[in-house]
Formats: sequence, structure tokens, C-alpha cells
Amino acid sequence: MTGQTPTPPFCAAIDWGTTNLRVWLLDATGAVLGERASGEGMRACMPDRFETVMESHLAALGAASDLPVIVAGMAGARGGWREAPYLTAPVGLGALHAGAVAVPHATRDVRILPGVCQRLPGREDVMRGEETQLAGAVAGGLGDGLVCLPGTHSKWAVVEAGRLVAFTTFMTGELFAVIGGHSILKDTLGEGAVDPAGPAFRGGVEDMLAEGAALTGRLFSLRAASLLGAAPDPRARLSGLLIGAEIAAARAAHGTASEVGLVAAGLQADLYATALRLAGFRASLLDGGTLVRRGLHDAARALWR
Repeated sequence: MTGQTPTPPFCAAIDWGTTNLRVWLLDATGAVLGERASGEGMRACMPDRFETVMESHLAALGAASDLPVIVAGMAGARGGWREAPYLTAPVGLGALHAGAVAVPHATRDVRILPGVCQRLPGREDVMRGEETQLAGAVAGGLGDGLVCLPGTHSKWAVVEAGRLVAFTTFMTGELFAVIGGHSILKDTLGEGAVDPAGPAFRGGVEDMLAEGAALTGRLFSLRAASLLGAAPDPRARLSGLLIGAEIAAARAAHGTASEVGLVAAGLQADLYATALRLAGFRASLLDGGTLVRRGLHDAARALWR
């Protein structure tokens, strides 16, 4: 009995982050034929290692020398491989391919998708990579919704009729790292994972969701409570304060939709889902890898029909 003929690759898809890289071989339907991941993000490839790194991964996957490549993320940043200028929101998420730029002198056809910017006075903002995840959500059926993409720089995005109409970035993850490593609280917080069900985390979230809560004052109270012997699990409370402040601000900026698409996994997903429930939202978990892959494939189909 003969086996089925393997499906040929249609394209390679790359999610090129600041510190990490993910590469997939995709067939015409978007199914994954092979994949690789490494820590060779933008920082490891600057100024001129992008093509060398890409080709090494494609060779390991057995990709043909003429297989086209679609790229999202920081490879298109200023100072990256080739700048892909921002599209300005509102923008149709199904049309990111129209802003893709070709990499000159590459040995194969490589297109880098653009990021998206927001030019509202006082609310200027940028994203690069998350827009392709949002495009994947739209390709998967999302027409309207509020989407939270936690991370070092968390994004909250409003999608209407398949268009990204507004978004806000919160430096939640970076603030947690900076406070824990460089502030007066660095010797107070201790180590270990945060328990999303614990009273310290939940209490921090609830305090910041309360009207009129002041974040900077709450942060110093962590230090004072430690000095006074009244600081159970300050690390968890700090996490709750910062995530709670993010959600309170996002709720004020983008309304109180009953459901939020949450692009997260593991402990991060548990922390945000808990905090969102405390804020009155229902969290619908979305897989970031699946979304970016779908967004890349959708763009590739539009470019290389």
C-alpha cells in the first residue's frame, strides 16, 4: 500500500521578534510541514546576519532555494533587515500584504510585513508583530472585538469589521523587571512564581481597579509594609498592582466589552485571565503562535497566488 504524496511547501513564514525567532514551512492550506525556533532575534542578527540566519534555518528544514518567505516582526524595524514603514490605523488587517516590502539583493523572494502606528495626539503608539497576530485572528473569523496581547509591552487593540481602529501599549512587563531589578523594592520582592489565585495578587488587582487608586503610592507601600513586617508575598502584590493598573487604564480607554481575546499562555494567561475576571471581563484564550502563522499565511496567499 503506497503512502500519500507529501504536500509541497507553499512558503516559509517567519516571526522575527526582538530576542526570538520562529520559522515555519507552510503548505497552500497553511498546514505546518516543518518548524524551527531559536534565540536569534533581531538583536542577535544586527546589522547584517539576517539572511545568513534565515538561510541556515531554511536549509535545516529542507526548503528549496526558490521558496518565497514572508516575515513579520522586528526584521522590518528601523535598523533591522529592511525597514517596512508603518501603516497608520485605522487599517484593514486583511490588507497588510499591500504594505509589504521586498528585501533587495536577497537570494530568494523575501517580503517583510509592515507594523502599524497610531498618530492621535497624546496617544501616539506603534506595534510591530502584533498586527500580524491580529490579522490571523481576523482570518480566523474575528470581525469585532477587544484583544489583549500581554508581554514586555502589552498591547490592547480594538478591532471593528476586520479593521484595527485603535490600540494602546502598556509597559507592564518591563516595569515589573525594572522595579524588581533596579528600584528600592528589589530586595523586598523575593523570588518564585506568582500565584494568580492568591490573595496578594488578587488584592493588588482589586486595589488598582478601584476608582482613584494611585499606582506610585501603592508601589511605595510595598516597601513600607516590608519594613513593618506586614508584607505577605510582595512579589505577587506587585504583579497584581501592575496588571490591575493596565486593565483599569485599558477599560477606561477602550470601553467595557464583555469579552476580551487574550493572546497568552501558561502563567501569564492565568494571571491575566484572573485579573480580567475581577474587572468584569470574560477572557477568551487565543494562541499567539497559531495567530501569527495564520496572519503570515494569509498575507503570503495574497502576494503569491
